[in-house]
Amino acid sequence: MSDWGPVFIAAVLFILLSPGLLFQIPGKNRIVEFGNFQTSGISILVHAIIFFALVAIFLLAIGIHIFNLYLRKMADWAPVVVGVVLFVLLSPGLLFELPGTHRAVDFGGFRTNGKAVAIHTLIFFAVFTILILALHLHIYTG
Repeated sequence: MSDWGPVFIAAVLFILLSPGLLFQIPGKNRIVEFGNFQTSGISILVHAIIFFALVAIFLLAIGIHIFNLYLRKMADWAPVVVGVVLFVLLSPGLLFELPGTHRAVDFGGFRTNGKAVAIHTLIFFAVFTILILALHLHIYTG
């Protein structure tokens, strides 16, 4: 049976931590800016670190995604690693923004908008679900 917990946790955190949607650390003019729909490489890095910490806490420390295989508990790091990589690659404005602010697709403009966050979240959800649930990607540590 598939565990959808990591998928939903990662997707919700992707939305909440998308730089520029709710907040951006660091902002362009202040340490924290709220709802400015801007982003930058350093903001994506900071938000990715926050994403990593929260996903690790929810999935590994709290134990939402712990499997009992061969009578030995093993933590599955795949949702954490895959989630962080996808968070960075799919952050609206870093590589691309779909839909773009000025065109159908903008590349590397470090801008975002509500529609782009929604579309990127759907892409994140689909790719994450395929990798974790459909392909059964696992990274176990003992």
